[in-house]
Amino acid sequence: MSQADTERDEKIAGLALMAAAAAALLVANSPLAASYQGLLHLKLGPLDVHHWIADGLMALFFLLVGLEVKREWFAGRLVTPAQRRLPILAAAAGMAVPALIYLLVAGGEPGLSRGWAVPAATDIAFALGVLALLGSRAPASLKLLLVTIAIIDDIGAVVVIALFYTADLHPGPLAAAAAILALMGAMNLFGVRRLWPYLFGFAALWVAVHESGIHATIAGVLAALTVPLGKGEARSPLKVLEHRLHKPVMLGVVPLFGFASAGVAFSGLDAILSPLPLGIALGLFLGKQIGVVGAVHLAHRSGLAPKPDSVTWRQVHGAALLCGIGFTMSLFIGALAFGDPALVDQAKIGTLLGSLASGIAGFLVLRTAPPLPSSEADRSEALKIFGEDQGRTTA
Repeated sequence: MSQADTERDEKIAGLALMAAAAAALLVANSPLAASYQGLLHLKLGPLDVHHWIADGLMALFFLLVGLEVKREWFAGRLVTPAQRRLPILAAAAGMAVPALIYLLVAGGEPGLSRGWAVPAATDIAFALGVLALLGSRAPASLKLLLVTIAIIDDIGAVVVIALFYTADLHPGPLAAAAAILALMGAMNLFGVRRLWPYLFGFAALWVAVHESGIHATIAGVLAALTVPLGKGEARSPLKVLEHRLHKPVMLGVVPLFGFASAGVAFSGLDAILSPLPLGIALGLFLGKQIGVVGAVHLAHRSGLAPKPDSVTWRQVHGAALLCGIGFTMSLFIGALAFGDPALVDQAKIGTLLGSLASGIAGFLVLRTAPPLPSSEADRSEALKIFGEDQGRTTA
């Protein structure tokens, strides 16, 4: 796939997410609101429509995330410790500071401390969609920095969901899940290259994880770790599956989840200014800026991990703002954090406000940034810093 095709797909994915969120808000605040809620709570077998989307289809999203993380970690932009250092520091601070701001604003209220992870997330599809709208004003090295931060952020979000938003564990299904995962790992070890055994294993693993008490979407990440990456292969099983999943997930599953999750009725200004939505919005908008820019600045000044030469500090600030677009992952974590539907709705309001403010501000900062070096020079600088050798190792 060419660079132009990739940028076009990112732009379409970002616009699809924006359209889905806008449609959900319009429907939820229209005479169709009752029908919208009724459809989401319609039972289809053991789960309702919303849970099939959030627990079932979103497992495909996490499978795609897991495939991307594995490829980047073993054969891409995160293959060496030097390449990992700056995005790890920026992502860690970009998760910690928003969580701290949230706890300072809302943590003192009974039952609200569980939402600390909601503003810690970044929606890479939304952020890259905004970046794609900027065209040449968003240099390749800036995109690489944003993508690598978001990849580390995704890893952090998965760990947070597994450790802090897991219900009571059930030993039987948990043992079954471990056995299925071990079998999938053995298939990789013994050279199974066809995709269908891994997809079958993924489906079985999803059922076992769902019944175990761990959130079912974690099955996607675990399954991804077992798919063969290969060494220097343009069409290894992992790369083939990632390519096949990308468009259906980013243009289908993620916008559908956005439509199913973003619909919230605005009841007035008092709801917006209550601690829960205010803490999330401030965490996304202020926390991401402070965390990401602060970490990059400290790493650069200390010599631990230099800032890319072709990226200005104003562009770093713009990228940090785009990291404050939480949307998909923030909505997802908000639904896990709170059992009360009223609190879930407040979390949605905070996520939407913080993401909207971050997206607009990030776009304006990058749109007004000074002219950049030529694309070829910028690309060379990006490859020098982050690396993009797709065939160094195997997994």
